[in-house]
Amino acid sequence: MKLYYIPGACSLSSHIVLSECGLPYDLEKVDCTTMKTERGIDYRTINPKGYVPAIELDNGEVLTEAAVIAQYVADLVPEKGLSPPYGSVERYRLMEWLNFIATEIHKGFSPLFHPKITDEMKTLVIERLNTRIDYVAKQLEGKNYLLGNHFSVADAYLFTILSWAKNLKVDLSRWSVLSGYMRRIGDRPAVFKALAEEGLIEGSKKVERGTVAA
Repeated sequence: MKLYYIPGACSLSSHIVLSECGLPYDLEKVDCTTMKTERGIDYRTINPKGYVPAIELDNGEVLTEAAVIAQYVADLVPEKGLSPPYGSVERYRLMEWLNFIATEIHKGFSPLFHPKITDEMKTLVIERLNTRIDYVAKQLEGKNYLLGNHFSVADAYLFTILSWAKNLKVDLSRWSVLSGYMRRIGDRPAVFKALAEEGLIEGSKKVERGTVAA
């Protein structure tokens, strides 16, 4: 499999899941300005939507959308427990979280990346986003992860999106539960590996990330 990614973008969640699953994969970086891949290919010929992530399967098919890629990869290695089994209520809880993160948290951050956003609009966007983050924080009380005590692909996605907060001046400090949550996930060896492969850490020091939304 090959993952097309932009460092620190939402494709990091797919990268983390691949790393957690221990599956072999190749990486190809996409330039967010020119939309050319490292090989000089127009990325839009791979994913006409024009944003990351996209994953090219061994049979040549291409999957897109972070939530879908996460579920697909997790299901390749069910013994890793990154996604609950088909038919279980827990499976639908995972889907519920993935959809919420995609539509309310991920897309809640997206307007903040627009270079022409006004201060007034930024305030309104952050106010709305804070209500969604408040919900997440309340659900995490007394839990290590979104589904309880087991890390899932939803955590990989949420960790990636919340890592944008500092650069976008979204203050997460009011939710103490989130600092422990982010640290807990960031300390996972597979997460560290993905961050290193994207050039988001230097040695043992994490550098600022999340400068691109996708």
